Amino acid sequence: MYKPDPAPSPAPLPAPIADTHTHLDIVGSGYPADEAVAPEPASDEVRELIDQAEAVGVAHLVQVGTDVASSRWSASLAEADERILAAVALHPNEAPLLGDLDGALAAIDELAAPPRVAALGETGLDYFRTDESGRAAQQASFRAHIEIAKRRGKTLVIHDRDAHADVLSILDEEGAPDRVVLHCFSGDFAFANECARRGFYMSFAGNVTFKNAEQLRGAAAVAPAELVLVETDAPFMAPMPVRGHRNHPALTNYTARFLADHLGRDLEKWCVQLGENTRGAFGDW
Repeated sequence: MYKPDPAPSPAPLPAPIADTHTHLDIVGSGYPADEAVAPEPASDEVRELIDQAEAVGVAHLVQVGTDVASSRWSASLAEADERILAAVALHPNEAPLLGDLDGALAAIDELAAPPRVAALGETGLDYFRTDESGRAAQQASFRAHIEIAKRRGKTLVIHDRDAHADVLSILDEEGAPDRVVLHCFSGDFAFANECARRGFYMSFAGNVTFKNAEQLRGAAAVAPAELVLVETDAPFMAPMPVRGHRNHPALTNYTARFLADHLGRDLEKWCVQLGENTRGAFGDW
């Protein structure tokens, strides 16, 4: 269970980085998400979390939507705060539940238009929480998001759980957008090599720090340095040493530090690399 308050922040980083995937609409409201009521995007509660991240070197955030309502919230926050870019999409587990998938996709297409909406995400496939009866809707939604991302010139942010082969197959069939991010990367070194061969960014979350995450650490070790990103996926999966707390964007700091140590990188140079990678993946703030 998550503790009621966000975990304490770490010491500042030597160079600024970004949390490339966070859900501030539920970080500030508490956990679990299905019991939360999102605050206003410009509220003091949300601004405090952004300020707290900036104070420890997490200078920019990508706020991510999972349905029409949270995508609209994300786009509004990006307009209200210059440290934020937005991603809008229907989460793959959401797609099979919608009575009007086409209507929801049309709404996402419209929300994707503004320049501060940098990405279509998180979309993709999730075969862990959705059984075979819902997979056709997931795949149709994923293909539609790919089309929107390419037409609008946006980055594609992918949620992939237990669906590595089908994610790559659909991207190959449809033709991937210029910029693709595998959010909360969950594959092994072989999948990392396939993503690298296609030029896809791999974003590592707090779970790469967990003791049982040897597979993820192996993937991080083979991922080209220029294709690595870091994220929180807050409020989920707070990294060590604050695992068990409610996650928040400032804690991206811990994951960046962990990867620098694991990969034998100078921390300041590593942070500079992560900053360059983030701009390559999402553009300038």
